Amino acid sequence: MIPTGAIIADRYRILNHVGRGGMQEVYRAHDTRLDMDVALKTPQAGQATKRFKASAFIAAKVNHHNVAKTLDSFDDNGEQYLVEEFVDGETLKDKLDRFGFFDPHLGAKALHYLLKGVEASHRAGVIHRDLKPSNVMVNRGVNLSQLKVTDFGVATLTQELLDEALKAGDITNSTSGTIKGALPFMAPEMMFRKAGENPGATVDVWSVGAMMFQLLTGELPFGEFLHAVANVKTGQRQPWPKFMTSNAQFAPLALELQSIVESCLINDPAARPTISELIARCEKLCYLTVDRFEGPVTKHILNGYAGFITVNRSDIFFSMESAYGIERPEIGRRVCYSSFPGDPSPRAHPVVVLKN
Repeated sequence: MIPTGAIIADRYRILNHVGRGGMQEVYRAHDTRLDMDVALKTPQAGQATKRFKASAFIAAKVNHHNVAKTLDSFDDNGEQYLVEEFVDGETLKDKLDRFGFFDPHLGAKALHYLLKGVEASHRAGVIHRDLKPSNVMVNRGVNLSQLKVTDFGVATLTQELLDEALKAGDITNSTSGTIKGALPFMAPEMMFRKAGENPGATVDVWSVGAMMFQLLTGELPFGEFLHAVANVKTGQRQPWPKFMTSNAQFAPLALELQSIVESCLINDPAARPTISELIARCEKLCYLTVDRFEGPVTKHILNGYAGFITVNRSDIFFSMESAYGIERPEIGRRVCYSSFPGDPSPRAHPVVVLKN
């Protein structure tokens, strides 16, 4: 671990350690030359490879507001470092843990942002190959106003691990924590490829579909770790939960999202849409983009048919028909909602119960 206050390369002052992935340590550092905070990444012990530096040049080709920009790569005292735009927020996995699952409106917004970032990388000739919720940064809280795909460079190291696993005979038998963590989102042509095979951009399309299935349902489509391998091979996938379409106000958008995800999770890579084709479908979706808020349910009225959320002594009215998900917004539960003008009180829609 690098101690707080340490200066790297006479330029980057370590502020704090912010995370650890399967292959890297991530620090928040201050660039003393440009007077800005950055994400400073370095391989964990035993993970440093010649590809770490080369991967930065690949990642630096991608320039888009839905991608965390790679800023620098260097060696210092025998250690390798990657400097990336710092996103002051949380991962998409962290946000999912708070929500449990996304309602169709929030899910459509996340999908659209995600696709735009991945499309920018594909246009630059860069394939991520390790797309998963923990590699996507978003703003904190219940809003989704910012989304940036990260670790395009480090994903190249994941490719190196896959190549090493192939030399040993089979990716799916690897004991690597990095590979195990990638398996629930890994395309079949990556799982079952042979030495010399190098799958293309279709692997990212599959990963987007697997990620969106989890965001919309709270479940991994094929299960965890080696269970995912067996289930992908046999085509055994989790069913879509009934709550997605049980409410008529949400069913049309939910069905559209399910159709998009289904197209991503086609076993034949050639039959999957491109990221650009998926964006075209997203642009036809009708979903809410207004801000989200959080507050407690304080009252039920009309025999429980409606209620109020109270924030800063102001009441926001909601109908149970605007509630989405498995749990009913009972008194005392914190909910996520959007607010619209109403008389005598603003109206909340949708209303989603948050996990405690």
